[in-house]
Amino acid sequence: MDRNTIIGLAVIGLLLVGYSIFTKPAREAQMAERQRLDSIARAEQVRDMAAAQYQDDNSQSTPASAETVSDTASIRKLNEELGDFAKNATGTEEKVVLENDEIQLTFSTLGGRPYTARLMNYQTYDSLPLYLFDGDSTIFALQFFADNRGINTGELYFQPSIEKATDDQGRSFQQLTMKMEISESSYISYIYRLYDGDYMLDFDIHLKGLDQYRTDRMEFKFDIYAPSQEKGYQNESMYTTLYYRYHGGDVESFKSRSKKELTEVTETTRIQWIAFSHQFFSTILIADDYFDGAYLSQHRFSDPGKYVRQYISSVDMPYDRTSDQLIGMQLYLGPNKFTSLKYYGDLCLQSVVTVGGPMLRWINAFVVIPIFNWLNKYFTNYGIIILLLTLIIKTALFPLTYRSFKSQAVMRLLKPQVDEIGERYPKKEDAMKKQQATMDLYKKAGANPMGGCLPMLLQFPILYALFRFFPTSIELRQESFLWAHDLSTYDSILNLPFTIPMYGDHVSLFTLLMTVTTMISMKWNNQASAGSSQMPGMKTMMYIMPVMFMLILNNFSAGLTYYYFLANLITIGQNLVFKRFIDEEKIMKKINAKKNQPAKRSKFAQRLEALQKQQQQTAGGKKALPKKKSR
Repeated sequence: MDRNTIIGLAVIGLLLVGYSIFTKPAREAQMAERQRLDSIARAEQVRDMAAAQYQDDNSQSTPASAETVSDTASIRKLNEELGDFAKNATGTEEKVVLENDEIQLTFSTLGGRPYTARLMNYQTYDSLPLYLFDGDSTIFALQFFADNRGINTGELYFQPSIEKATDDQGRSFQQLTMKMEISESSYISYIYRLYDGDYMLDFDIHLKGLDQYRTDRMEFKFDIYAPSQEKGYQNESMYTTLYYRYHGGDVESFKSRSKKELTEVTETTRIQWIAFSHQFFSTILIADDYFDGAYLSQHRFSDPGKYVRQYISSVDMPYDRTSDQLIGMQLYLGPNKFTSLKYYGDLCLQSVVTVGGPMLRWINAFVVIPIFNWLNKYFTNYGIIILLLTLIIKTALFPLTYRSFKSQAVMRLLKPQVDEIGERYPKKEDAMKKQQATMDLYKKAGANPMGGCLPMLLQFPILYALFRFFPTSIELRQESFLWAHDLSTYDSILNLPFTIPMYGDHVSLFTLLMTVTTMISMKWNNQASAGSSQMPGMKTMMYIMPVMFMLILNNFSAGLTYYYFLANLITIGQNLVFKRFIDEEKIMKKINAKKNQPAKRSKFAQRLEALQKQQQQTAGGKKALPKKKSR
């Protein structure tokens, strides 16, 4: 192909891509249209079929109005489809509200379900009321067969009744009962109880007389769209995923960073709870006993929009087919605050807070979070709290940092002698001799080539634990410090009119400060460890790594980059102090004194040498024995 052909194909390809993008309807519009069509499809279908049936049955009778024909036929059709449940298929939707100081719940009589869940003490990043779920995007219903008829309680109307009461422990609560009568001896009731000052909603399902309808397997369907609530969509999506816990067992989760559009699983074992987790908030369905199994899935929305995830769950209820059964559950609707979720005990709800794997979770749960909460008792400014947290951690790591700097000083003082060994063995075939001579020098001088690296490596788990702690710490959410309006997401001093791959469309000052101080600190360490031989390209890597960190962390939590910046400043200050107070002449005298002393052998080396001598003596004795003459 010539140049013009290639250019023509490229232009056609760009036009096709642009056409597909600009003609694609918005996701919100698609969902709204789908919901509208679903809501009217059933009514239209029933009305059309009923009108046709009525005309066939009454072609010779007195003409009636279209409205009468439609209503009569619709009732007949509903009776055929739903049996005794048909009388609950029509009605007027009403809204009922339960609320306390923490949460406001609106319930709909259509389906008897929670319609909205608003957290009273939180807002979205743009200062709007924060809803965990809202309106018709939620499905909350029992699904089962009764006399071979498919029943979905989400399409049926319930009758509400509300009351206030106090339990045996003196706790005040509001109770909403959504009741759907089927016959004189059968009904379904949803019983909701909301206690004062609590995010946990008690939810019981009372099934009365359903055994007479030959009900079998009963499923509970709970689907929600998780709305986008934070400024950084990329970071928000990274920490939004579905969790579930086996009955009395481990907690499992979908990979939040997976690029798969759809993730699903079918569990046939008993499940204790299912959590639709957001970066900072969760909706958790909890069984008092257990669920028999569940189908779970999540749909990932990669492009910024109104929603981050679509969660779908179909739970097998522990239905025992008796005439009277109460199935107890709970709904947690609140923030992912580690200490608050831990309050619920053996449920292990705190597992929905993303603080890392087993090792990192231990560091955050027993070190970082307790220190953070302790400081929060005395300080309200979270920028000051992070500063003090950094000082405490760096002070605790001070002995390791000091040993690392001192080891680097020893290696730097030995550099001339290492260079002499290199001149003594310049040939490549003498590399083993050169390495052996260098190790002998280190051994005589009492130096450890890894002494400067190991203390630093031991600090990495703590650094990475904080890397996972700051982006999911709800305490930092919407807390400002200096130019950062929200420490839980990125700070921005300049919005760019374009997007840079990996970097984003803004400039984070804390990230820039972190990058500059990282380069200074790494350059200092490079000079301090000049005595050790460096691998080719290490000097280049010294500058590439901070730049890569800058690109990656530009969209991360400002609290994290602020901590990283403070840690770098403290490290630079420690190195200046170490350089002033460490006497290199005194260290050199100790090195020379150790070199003149006979090398001490470890007990293992002594045992090994004794074993070798014993083997040599045994072998010599065997050689001295006379050979037997053959007959």
